[in-house]
Amino acid sequence: MLSLLVAAAFALTSPQTQAARVDKAQELQQQLDAASQRYIEAQLKLRKGDESAMAAMTKALEDIEDLSQLCLKQKGCGPTKVISVYEGLLKEHDLGPQESLAGEDEDEDEGHPISPIVAGSPEAQRSLNLLDGGHQFDRMVETTEPIQIAIRDWLTTQRAFLIDAWENYQYMRYLMWPEYERAGLPEALLFGIMAKESGGKVHAISRAGASGPLQFMYATGTRFGLGRDGTGFDTRFDPQYAARANASYINERFAELNRNLEYTVAAYNGGEGRAARLYAANGGASFWSPQVYPQLPAETRDYVPAVIAAAWLFLHPKQYGLEFPKIDTTPGTFQLVRASSINELTICLGNGGSRDGWFRVLRNLNPRYEPTDYIPQGTMMRAPKRVTELYRDRCVQGDRAVLANQLVNASKYVPPSLVGTPEGAQLLTAPAAPNKAKTPTRTREHRVKRGDSLMAIAREYSCDLTVLAKENRIKGPSYMLKPGQRLKLKGCEG
Repeated sequence: MLSLLVAAAFALTSPQTQAARVDKAQELQQQLDAASQRYIEAQLKLRKGDESAMAAMTKALEDIEDLSQLCLKQKGCGPTKVISVYEGLLKEHDLGPQESLAGEDEDEDEGHPISPIVAGSPEAQRSLNLLDGGHQFDRMVETTEPIQIAIRDWLTTQRAFLIDAWENYQYMRYLMWPEYERAGLPEALLFGIMAKESGGKVHAISRAGASGPLQFMYATGTRFGLGRDGTGFDTRFDPQYAARANASYINERFAELNRNLEYTVAAYNGGEGRAARLYAANGGASFWSPQVYPQLPAETRDYVPAVIAAAWLFLHPKQYGLEFPKIDTTPGTFQLVRASSINELTICLGNGGSRDGWFRVLRNLNPRYEPTDYIPQGTMMRAPKRVTELYRDRCVQGDRAVLANQLVNASKYVPPSLVGTPEGAQLLTAPAAPNKAKTPTRTREHRVKRGDSLMAIAREYSCDLTVLAKENRIKGPSYMLKPGQRLKLKGCEG
């Protein structure tokens, strides 16, 4: 046994093993440098107005975080390399000390916040802690039992809700986060408020009438630039405008309440007047003190720790065994080739790599449209880049596009045998997707014009597309038509 242990020890210290360690350390260092360079290149693109670069920056930071953890464990790589990488990123934002972070003057930047861009990725937080022992948001938080209870709730009964909120936010991040960044506010606070208020559902409306992803009451929203625009759309439902208004509100409260996080969050939920009175009457005493906390409504006593706990978990997921899914949220747009609704798009897109499909994402990124709204041809739709590719492949033509069209129009279909009967008329009065306009004429034939498609004709005359195709001997999935061709409108309302 002793000889085996000696042999094992020799193997661990052999030149070959040592060389392997050196190679591994050098490989990790090179990968860290490459990820750092990718981050800087994406940052330059963002500064030039390329919003899609935000996703590349986040991915680069995630890679730096993972590589940093491996480097810290690998002999020959270690903390010196990790610190130098993050020091370079901080100096890139003109936020790091001009001398080495390990130098004698390391306390000179005490209280200077880490750049919100650098700290934007929750996955990067643990490595960022190597630099200053905390985060802008972390330094605002006074850890208390109510916050611990709220963290427990988010990790147990509310874990699925928190992960959904995180996913919803990731797709909207390129619209919302820059508003907070410009206001100098920590991203974690934005996420914490959104998670508690709406879970990232842009069209949420409370019983009291608070609306949008950040749940503004109408009067408060109006004070900060929200409300009905020229088209009648309520901009409280727009994630970018809502984030801008929220940032203005938070900074206004910070100025009034000496940047006290808890009082500011309490004001957002329970009213700024009450928060200001409690702060002044108690000489700025801790929000959690016996003379302040019990005076708040029960809802606010729950709300404040819940927001702070969600924000904390956003920054420190790994510490609590919380795994947010890695998703590609690179933003993009696509132009509708034909009129569609969000419901129809959701059906033809399918899951397409998403666990729950694309309904919520499309709704959140295109808040002006209800699920059944008839969205005109040519409209530019916001969507993740991979959805724009799915749209081209699945929703323009083909079996999936036909199926989606049939399903959204199903409630308007009347069997040919019931056309013109009382039973058929009753079916026509049933609720249906507004994509389908009832045609008052009794045309029984249609002459194909240049640019016509069988799907558009089926919609125009309220036809069952498969019946229309079969009756006219038109084969799918392309359903090719010729100008001048005459179609029998069998199975149609016309």
